[in-house]
Amino acid sequence: VTGDFKIKNINRTVGTMLSGKIAKRYGAEGLPDDTITLNLTGSTGQSFMAFGMKGITINLTGDCNDYVGKGLSGAKIKVKLPKEYTIKSDENIIVGNTVLYGATSGEFYANGKAGERFAVRNSGATAVVEGVGDHGCEYMTGGRVVVLGKTGKNFAAGMSGGIAYVLDVDNVLYKNLNKAMISIEKVENKYDKKELRDLIEAHVEATGSKLGAKVLADFDYYLPHFKKLIPNEYKKMITLSAKLEEKGLNSQQAQMEAFYESIGAKH
Repeated sequence: VTGDFKIKNINRTVGTMLSGKIAKRYGAEGLPDDTITLNLTGSTGQSFMAFGMKGITINLTGDCNDYVGKGLSGAKIKVKLPKEYTIKSDENIIVGNTVLYGATSGEFYANGKAGERFAVRNSGATAVVEGVGDHGCEYMTGGRVVVLGKTGKNFAAGMSGGIAYVLDVDNVLYKNLNKAMISIEKVENKYDKKELRDLIEAHVEATGSKLGAKVLADFDYYLPHFKKLIPNEYKKMITLSAKLEEKGLNSQQAQMEAFYESIGAKH
């Protein structure tokens, strides 16, 4: 099913009732990807696509208010600038505060900056944006975030899981990081390189991002300027999980064993 609609900022929680209907009829697994595609134009109201279920794809040309994708549950949200706009995407906010709060799964791409507290308590969603305000990835426990630009202060505070890749051309990210729980690494592992490139390619395909295309066109130049942020305990757990998989455990068993060992628990 495909629909084309205009949207205004008085339209709040668009997509949430639809997601509730999907969950009621099909359960937590939702629908196959891209079953329902909505092409929207305009500015959204608050809590756009809150609890968005798997199976819904949103292509928005315009901008968003606060709480986009709160509790996102598998939906895909793609936000891009109108073609006639000439503003620099990495210098202008296109989505508001507290985007992806408590998201569990799904994808989010924005052709511009996000406001404060981006991906707070994200536990499984994938996201690419072109800059974030203060407190980005706060209390994040899972998922992947790529920031193709600057961050505000206190980035990664309380982050205990997941990975963030940040483009830091001016080498100023360290001033804005909360370093209490995380390690800062270069993107050197071949799997990390592939993951990062794949995410940027998905972002360009979803939004037509000129910045993303520029990075891909000269990826070898930009790669050393990316910082990989990973929580220390999370890093220990995934390293142990990989070793357990090499010993013959399947992925789920290895993750559970690594978790129990990391917390010193018997089971």
